[in-house]
This record gives sequence, structure tokens and C-alpha cells, in this order.
Amino acid sequence: MPSPWKDARGITVTTTPTIEGKPIQEYLGIVTGEVIVGANLFRDLFANIRDIVGGRSGSYERILRDAREQAIEELQAECGSRGGNAVVGVDLDYEVIGDTGSMLMVSASGTAVKV
Repeated sequence: MPSPWKDARGITVTTTPTIEGKPIQEYLGIVTGEVIVGANLFRDLFANIRDIVGGRSGSYERILRDAREQAIEELQAECGSRGGNAVVGVDLDYEVIGDTGSMLMVSASGTAVKV
């Protein structure tokens, strides 16, 4: 079973529908977090070069990781504002947006609960 992740406030986040050993006391509704990041021309250029010669694009990986963490932090903040201490059933989505596909949206959603 995947281990849940907690933030500094102690709000647990997990993709599973329950947290083993911690029964859900109250469901507080759906919570979301969204982050939109724009692509940088120079970063794109270097990423394309790296794609041609092989290897991983560290700059894009960092951007994705940071955006994902920010979306989860927003999810936790919304959960905390509703009086919850966990978010279960978390789903992460990535979507390219904008007229030229130059932006990336990372969204996280789940159910805020009290355990």
C-alpha cells in the first residue's frame, strides 16, 4: 500500500480511498489545487536539443515537480480551511493549455476528510 504524505500542518494526502488504521469520521467535500506554469523560450530550446541528443530534461522535470507540489499544497490548504486533516482519493492531472500549447496546468483533486 502506498504511504500517505503529510505536510507541516499534519494534513495527510493519499491516492487511496482510505487510510489504513484511521477510519474516516467526516467527509468535508471535494478540494482542488491548480497551478499553471508557462514555458520559457530558452528552456524549450535546450529541452529540444536534449531530446535530439537523448537524455532527460532536468529543467522540465523540476518545473513539473514544483508545480505538482504547489498543487498539492493548495489542496492541503483548502482541506485545512474546511477543518479536515486528510485528503483521500487524490488524482493528479497534467494538461497543456494556451493558444500555442505554451502553458501547462497541473491540477490535484481529492476528498477532504477528518480521520
